[in-house]
Amino acid sequence: MTATVLLLRHAAHDNVGGFLAGRMPGVWLGEAGRMQADRLARRVRLEPVDAIFASPRERTQQTAQAVAAACGLTVETAPELDEIDFGRWSGRDFETLNQDPLWQRWNAVRSLVRTPGGETMLDVQRRVVGLIERLAPQFDGRTVALVSHADVIKAAVMHHLGLPVDHWSRFDIVPASISRLVVGDWGARLLGLNETVG
Repeated sequence: MTATVLLLRHAAHDNVGGFLAGRMPGVWLGEAGRMQADRLARRVRLEPVDAIFASPRERTQQTAQAVAAACGLTVETAPELDEIDFGRWSGRDFETLNQDPLWQRWNAVRSLVRTPGGETMLDVQRRVVGLIERLAPQFDGRTVALVSHADVIKAAVMHHLGLPVDHWSRFDIVPASISRLVVGDWGARLLGLNETVG
């Protein structure tokens, strides 16, 4: 059994890097983000994608819809791909967060720290890896695209590379990027990381 999993990060909303969007509602792609999603869709159309699953957040749904339209598919929503539940941190600007000792600890030791009223990085990893493990047998010999968020994709990649979640900051997953896993009953292999579309 071997399935190819394309891990797609959503395109950028207008204030990426300005605040922690998390699971707050109403974070949509702006004009630049929609153009970015269209470029990603044109790139993914070159792949033999058989299904598309996406996080329920608006920005992931918009990105997934662009990809689905290019590939002639529909989008299935998968809560396992949702953004980290940052609890009370959602919507806060990073300048404020950087003054919070718990935020500093979260970024230093994500394996041990829970977000305020939310989840741990290990919780995130369990849900996304669980989804991949359930989908892989269904897509034996085929390709499935999962549209999600940077840290969720990092959690999946770290699991399949055997890296601790505390190494989350050692690589980037930028907006509208593609990372590629091949998963089978023999294990998994990372074939591409953070591929960007011009």
